[in-house]
Amino acid sequence: MTQEMENENLSFTQQLRKDGFIKDIDTNPTCFDDTDSQNQLPIIFIPNTILLPHTDITLNLDKQHTDNLLHTVDDNNHGIILTPKKLEEGNGNVEFYDVGVILEIKSLTEDKENELLPEEYVLELKVKDKVYVNKILKKDGFFHAQYKILPEENTLTEDEITELNKNIDETVLEIAKFLPNTDKYTRKILGKLDTQDKLAEVFPFLKVPINKKQELLELDSVKIRALKVIQLLLEQKDAIGIQMELAKKLNKKMNETHKNTLLREQMKLIQEELNMTDDTPAHKTYRERIKDAQLPKEVEEAALEEVTKLERQGQNNAEENIIRNYLDTILQLPWHKEENPTIDIVKAKKQLNDDHYGLKKVKTRIIQHLTVLKMKKDKQGSILLFVGPPGTGKTSLGKSIAAALERPYVRVSLGGVNDESEIRGHRRTYLGALPGRIINGMKKAGKTNPVFVLDEIDKMTESLNGNPTSALLEVLDPEQNDSFSDNYLEVPYDLSDVFFIGTANSLQDIPGPLRDRLEIIELDSYTNTEKHHIADEHLIKEVLLEHGLTEDDLKITYDAIDCLIEKYTRESGVRGLKREIAAIARYVTEKIVVDNVERPYVVDENMLYDILGHEKSHYDKVPDSNPPGVVTGLAWTPIGGDILFIEAVLLPGEEKLKLTGQLGDVMKESAQIAQSLIKSRLVTVLKDSDIEKRDIHIHVPAGSIPKDGPSAGVTLLTTIASLVTNTPVDSTLAMTGEISLRGKVLPVGGIKEKVIAAHRSGIKTVLLPEENMKDLDDVPCEVKDDMTFKPMKTVDEVLYEALGLKLPENKPLNISIDEINKVTP
Repeated sequence: MTQEMENENLSFTQQLRKDGFIKDIDTNPTCFDDTDSQNQLPIIFIPNTILLPHTDITLNLDKQHTDNLLHTVDDNNHGIILTPKKLEEGNGNVEFYDVGVILEIKSLTEDKENELLPEEYVLELKVKDKVYVNKILKKDGFFHAQYKILPEENTLTEDEITELNKNIDETVLEIAKFLPNTDKYTRKILGKLDTQDKLAEVFPFLKVPINKKQELLELDSVKIRALKVIQLLLEQKDAIGIQMELAKKLNKKMNETHKNTLLREQMKLIQEELNMTDDTPAHKTYRERIKDAQLPKEVEEAALEEVTKLERQGQNNAEENIIRNYLDTILQLPWHKEENPTIDIVKAKKQLNDDHYGLKKVKTRIIQHLTVLKMKKDKQGSILLFVGPPGTGKTSLGKSIAAALERPYVRVSLGGVNDESEIRGHRRTYLGALPGRIINGMKKAGKTNPVFVLDEIDKMTESLNGNPTSALLEVLDPEQNDSFSDNYLEVPYDLSDVFFIGTANSLQDIPGPLRDRLEIIELDSYTNTEKHHIADEHLIKEVLLEHGLTEDDLKITYDAIDCLIEKYTRESGVRGLKREIAAIARYVTEKIVVDNVERPYVVDENMLYDILGHEKSHYDKVPDSNPPGVVTGLAWTPIGGDILFIEAVLLPGEEKLKLTGQLGDVMKESAQIAQSLIKSRLVTVLKDSDIEKRDIHIHVPAGSIPKDGPSAGVTLLTTIASLVTNTPVDSTLAMTGEISLRGKVLPVGGIKEKVIAAHRSGIKTVLLPEENMKDLDDVPCEVKDDMTFKPMKTVDEVLYEALGLKLPENKPLNISIDEINKVTP
């Protein structure tokens, strides 16, 4: 292969000019010795080229440089090709490699084919021997080299020559497949029979640095050089193959992209010509979809601005997906107010009664809210908040309201949310930005007037990422939510038509500003009777449906349901009751499938132990009698009401009060107030007794359960009075209420739950603060009619009803113990 292949687009003269070697030939030679010697030949520059012996090369030069070359060679047209190792352009110093080759000019002809280049000549040159340069001289403005000939070591056998030639030919053929216009050079290489001739022809094929080629030239052994060349050719073949494969894949991908773009444009033009344009959103541009959506002006401007960005940036841009997701969100959101259907109050009442048993007070409040919406359609009403224990139907009430209003139903659980962005959305500058849960809920609803349930709003917590409850202030405020601002949208969104309903288990964890914006509706615990009706009318049907059963497959008796409620579930709601019924359904399903039992399979009370195991809950029952110093109180718990036994004993000591049972600060203070009241009201009794030498130890059983609250004030007072007067209290009497240091009985909460718990435990008489008597309206009639309730205003009335002590109001008791014991209750 000739030099023309390596410099396909440049003549030798142009290459000389490009690399700056022509002007450097005539530079100052002061760095060289100017002496004569035998075996000297002029140095010929051929830039970036290393040639092996046995190489033929053809050059094109203009007249000026041809004359310079002819002046450079000796009388026999010989010169030495020596490659520069380092060239300092500033002062013209040149450092050459030590090994080069002798070049002989074989012919010189004028090139008449190219008329555009003036007087260009074609020189045919032949490389003869390899030489070692001892010294570089300067004569007549040209560089000369003092040299000696280096013989080539050629010990190749016929077999080695055949094998090497075969490897070279095969590798060259593989490389030629990837390179265009190499046929004549390939044929020339394959036509050589001598290994040195092949190496000389294949040398220009090597795409390696000049220093690597110089190393190959300096090798003395032809065999080693041939092996090295074959190794380099193989590496070059692999590299070219990888590059061609990558180029092929890239070209294919680009062709497919170009093809798809071209076909889409052609299809669009054809559809337009045939009036067959598809009007579905997927085939419309964003501008067309935004125009068809008739968005509010501010929203439309923001969307069109993003479309402009998308068009300006083009496809495959890093922000393309971000902009498309934003535009899709804008277009999927409902923006236009819906015509609310007429509210049918009768239908709403029926819907609530069908879906929920009991909850009379809650249903009444919901119906009142709906009637106001019916009277004033554009009312920005208050936001409802259902507060109550788990399993009491808070979330399902929202579903019933949505069904009654014929509006979409959306539920978002906020339990565990601690990031403000979950409500307001993320700014689009962040990676993976998304709109908040409110906007996502509206997108899911598809209308601007859904019933939107915000579940567990009391379970949100503040963190380093902000306070989500603060973000809810704007969402749930009717005065602000007509222009709700989501960080992702960056445009106001109207939430004024949304019927928001919140749910919570406790008001204590809801901040005051948020609680102030909510209309609070409390859901109380279910009574056992209500639980029985709910199980019979709702839960059993739901469980049968979930397990592929019918009423012809399974029947649970009335007594079995009561036993489930009393002995296997202890909760305010009915969630645990449903789980137990589901366990029965699984048991019966196995019996039907495996044992092929007769249907319907009837489950009665006596079978529950075999199905569910031992009883899982226990309610305290009142004993037949209480000893002095034991009184029954009433308590409220998150899972409903309960009775509370308070016990006291006298111990030798110094009139100290000892409290056990993991009592809170409020309850400890109530005990201290009770002790002070006893000392002030029973002065004479305490004076005649040895109480000053006794300590009082008060204990509330179930010491592992924390207890606190003022409700046990009257119970603690009665316990101490019973102890010091040695008078027992009727075991069927219970009490609740807070006391003051002046002897007043103050109201407390949770009356419904406490009374239900008292009735369940066998209490017949309950002492209540007078102001709490009105709360008995919430107590079911079947409970209230079976008990006696006595209002209490002062502790004197409590002591009289519990112990039969009739005391003058606000005066100390001044009678002896014997007289007290004679008093008949």
